[in-house]
Amino acid sequence: MSSNGVRLTIEGTEISSPSGTLLVDAAKRMGIDIPVFCYHPKLKPVGMCRMCLVEIGRPARDRATGAPVIQFGANLETACTTQVGEGWQVRVFSGKAVEGRKAIVEYLLTSHPLDCPICDKGGECPLQNLTMEHGPGLSRFLFDEKQHLAKHLALGELIFLDRERCIQCARCTRFQDEVADDPVIGLSQRGRRLEIVTYSDPGFDSYFSGNSTDICPVGALTTADFRFGARPWELNAAASICPHCPVGCNLTLNTRRAAGGDGRETIKRVMPRQNEQVNEIWICDKGRFAHHYAHSADRLSRPLVRENGTLVEASWEAALNRAADLLGRHGAGLLGLAGGRLSNEDLFNFRGLIEGLGGTPVMDDWMAGGDLVRQFGVYPGTNLGTLGQGDAVLVIATDLHEEAPIWWLRIKQAAERGAELIVANARHTRLDSYSTQQLRYAPGDAVRAGLGLLGALTGDPKLQSYVEDRQTTAAAKALRAARNLIVVYGNEGLDYPGSEALARACARLLSAGNQLGRPNNGLIAVWPRANTQGAWDMGLRPLPAGLAGRLKQSTGAYVVAADPVGDDPTVGQLLTGLRGLVVQDLFLSPTAELADVVLPVQSFVEREGTFTSGERRVQRLYPAVPGPVESLADWKILAELGRRLGLELEGRSAGQVFARIAAQIPDYAGLNYTDLAVSARQWPEVGGEDLYYGGTAYDNRQGLGVQLAPRPGGEPPEWLAAAERRPSGDLLLIPISRLYDRGATVLASELLNLRLAELKLAIHPEDAERLGLTDASRAELSWDGCTSTVDFSIEENVPQGAGLVPRSTGLPLNRPTGVRVRPASS
Repeated sequence: MSSNGVRLTIEGTEISSPSGTLLVDAAKRMGIDIPVFCYHPKLKPVGMCRMCLVEIGRPARDRATGAPVIQFGANLETACTTQVGEGWQVRVFSGKAVEGRKAIVEYLLTSHPLDCPICDKGGECPLQNLTMEHGPGLSRFLFDEKQHLAKHLALGELIFLDRERCIQCARCTRFQDEVADDPVIGLSQRGRRLEIVTYSDPGFDSYFSGNSTDICPVGALTTADFRFGARPWELNAAASICPHCPVGCNLTLNTRRAAGGDGRETIKRVMPRQNEQVNEIWICDKGRFAHHYAHSADRLSRPLVRENGTLVEASWEAALNRAADLLGRHGAGLLGLAGGRLSNEDLFNFRGLIEGLGGTPVMDDWMAGGDLVRQFGVYPGTNLGTLGQGDAVLVIATDLHEEAPIWWLRIKQAAERGAELIVANARHTRLDSYSTQQLRYAPGDAVRAGLGLLGALTGDPKLQSYVEDRQTTAAAKALRAARNLIVVYGNEGLDYPGSEALARACARLLSAGNQLGRPNNGLIAVWPRANTQGAWDMGLRPLPAGLAGRLKQSTGAYVVAADPVGDDPTVGQLLTGLRGLVVQDLFLSPTAELADVVLPVQSFVEREGTFTSGERRVQRLYPAVPGPVESLADWKILAELGRRLGLELEGRSAGQVFARIAAQIPDYAGLNYTDLAVSARQWPEVGGEDLYYGGTAYDNRQGLGVQLAPRPGGEPPEWLAAAERRPSGDLLLIPISRLYDRGATVLASELLNLRLAELKLAIHPEDAERLGLTDASRAELSWDGCTSTVDFSIEENVPQGAGLVPRSTGLPLNRPTGVRVRPASS
């Protein structure tokens, strides 16, 4: 073996390959495609299908002369399970190898239906392609002897199985077992009757189930929203970014004109787009299926203005004039509230409009730390997929499986590669199973846990009272010893001051450990929205004391991509008392119902712009379909309002708005849309013409994005003592995130309705007994003059003293609150 790796010859060309490389990958890197079915570069090799048969010659000595010779074995070998060897000679296209692969294809087709014309995989099917290239022209087997099994079998409401088409490669079951660690499907029976079954209730109960359809090499697995919906060669493709969480997964939106109705271009399916530094080739099921709201019949399609107390349709000209008149009256009394679904371009123009009128622009959020992420965020080149032995990850006050599933997946895999994973939370989360250390703290005490780690790491005498146990000391020791350190923080169980204090403590952990200024180190915030970090970067800030207090000081409000009334109905009374309310949204939300003017906007599938992920990667999204005829992009509406109010806001194109961002926001200096569209070769290569290698995924030709560098500015500020105050009550009610929440964009995707989070209070058995709930069916909650009656469940996993309730389920709470609890009267 040379110092550069293992030297061998493949099809007459000598190469050097790293030790441990599989032959199929070594050949792929030099441009030779060895066909595979069961092998996938993201899964462990199993050698089940035998499609990758090759001849291998190994160095030997001639017995008679002692001269070195290359000795080929009598049998063909699988290239997907064999690692490269020094001095080998590999024949991929020898007559013997070609005949071996031809026999494998012939065997596979003995049990495969000849239904290519109606198969959803037709046109992007590896079996089709490899049959044409490697299969026999004539089968020696009888058509009548083919197996006939169940077709269109629902493994769950999202994934359907055609058992006749399955070639028993086990890619789907291996993905669920090895990558997702959701072994909810498996193989049953033996021989030709081997079949995939689901073991869970509901069926195929995994947040990553759709990925199994991508890597299936035939049409055996299909998604409920695409099957029989279009043929692959009919589809157009547009690049986009997932709008549901801060990961920033790269998507491809496949579109086609609708067969009926008005014949408009519609989204037929959402597919992953490869970005090895962000989401690899995976997406979660929310990103895959929660796009149907874009085609909802409930979308706003025309502007509305209030006439005689009623919202009626109006022209854009009339609506914009009315909105400009209302917004221009208030000066410092104008409040602008923006949501995290907006692009950077929208947010930049939003801030320009509100500040230009003398008002205050704020974001609709309840989590702090964006400025600290700008200063101590991860360095360019950071890739969670490269973390392993010698590295450490601290995850605190967040449930990544629910809030950012792909980060959960990648951090789990980092731990499996040997990274030190420390999970700190008041309750058990799925990430605990992969952690090397777990820190438990009392509900609402995440700040104390963070300060305890900081005290144990630095020895700061002011923090020693927070170092409560040996586990904290051991965890701090592991953080100090790490070669690279990523700190991921959320805000579960915290109010705004608490999340600010936690962010400061996490930033100080990184600063104290000198793990800054290089890739794979830094701070990541698990924001509740896709572009919350972009909102911070564009200069918007949340309201630390909440919205109600600020509204009492306001005379008018402009609400964009937010629904404060839906989040808290008590806010409605304050909004009704304003002398002007303009709302800009996709749907007629409870807030929009109170507005004087409602402006319809485009969804993420209909417009271009940029998002900035939690790792501060700026990425482009492109328009895939036209929006409702009379909807506009948010940045465009803002520019039109600005023109009427004498403000110079860019309204020609999203790219021109971004040019202003680059000129005025230091972090974005020098960036442009061309830079964001730059792509590069990635490994493994998936999404190319040889679909059998990586499955049906899309390679990335539209840009990998640009990761922003942190802007050092000295030591992070100290923590806030005020964060330790806890509200009083029978329970500390903690809103927690669920992937399938009841937000407007998820509710409109009916496929997910059976898995939506329920409004149900979860409490510990001892709390249930203490509060007299053991014999009750429902509980009555009281706080701050509000009362709500809810179902409840008794669960051992819930921390004592706390009640857990999903966000976005109708309960007007988005931060921890002390509540009084009693059995509800029947």
